[in-house]
Amino acid sequence: MKFGKWLRQQIQESLPGWRDKFLSYKVLKKLVRLISSAPPMTNGSLEFRKAEAEFVYMLNNEIEKFNGFSWNKKKISLFGIRVQKVIDSWGPNGTQPSEVEYKDEMGRIRKDIVNFHGEMVLLLNYSNVNYTGLAKILKKYDKRTGGLLRSLFIQKVLVQPFFMINLISKLVKDCESTIDAVFPVPEKDDEEEEIQGEREAVKVSGEGIFRNTVVALLTMQEIRRESSTYGHFSLPPLNLPDSDLIQSFQLNSPIPIP
Repeated sequence: MKFGKWLRQQIQESLPGWRDKFLSYKVLKKLVRLISSAPPMTNGSLEFRKAEAEFVYMLNNEIEKFNGFSWNKKKISLFGIRVQKVIDSWGPNGTQPSEVEYKDEMGRIRKDIVNFHGEMVLLLNYSNVNYTGLAKILKKYDKRTGGLLRSLFIQKVLVQPFFMINLISKLVKDCESTIDAVFPVPEKDDEEEEIQGEREAVKVSGEGIFRNTVVALLTMQEIRRESSTYGHFSLPPLNLPDSDLIQSFQLNSPIPIP
């Protein structure tokens, strides 16, 4: 399967509001085809430099699009404030102790944290997929035109905000730590029942963020299997969340990277 088709599937598996934020691979591929099908140009000639400048201009616009894709990094601190308010109000030693109110509100907070965690995982995948697309189209450009653009442009990409994922990775871990610290681990029978319930939620939700997160995790694992040896164009190391639960949902694996 060609990379363009794989990318379209990844875009469809993301959140609806994100789908126009990914790499315009089809447009870039069409430009590469037009440049490579034109009368032969000597590498370094005026015509070649003009064609390459147009291609680089489009790539730079794409990077600006990635970098302009904003998200709320302050949410994780707000979760802690919400938890403390619930404890102070409805906890056993709160001002208005209520087991029902406490359980309901903590359940809503847990759901919100899980959703935020999912958004951060999707952002990691967003960075991975777009970087992979850039590396693919640059490789195609060099191969079709005889240019030497890939290495130089990747150096620029590596310092772009959309590619700097350390903060996002930390937020993923912070979400997991918050859940571990605040919410008790269910008993074995309860845990199996909860997992089964989440399996059903995955099947029913279709476009739900949990399902999107599962697909994103599997995609990132697949991307890294394709780049098992570290090299100049490799993605940086990434500590993915524990995928034992993710794998238990038995979703279809992502299409292998072309």
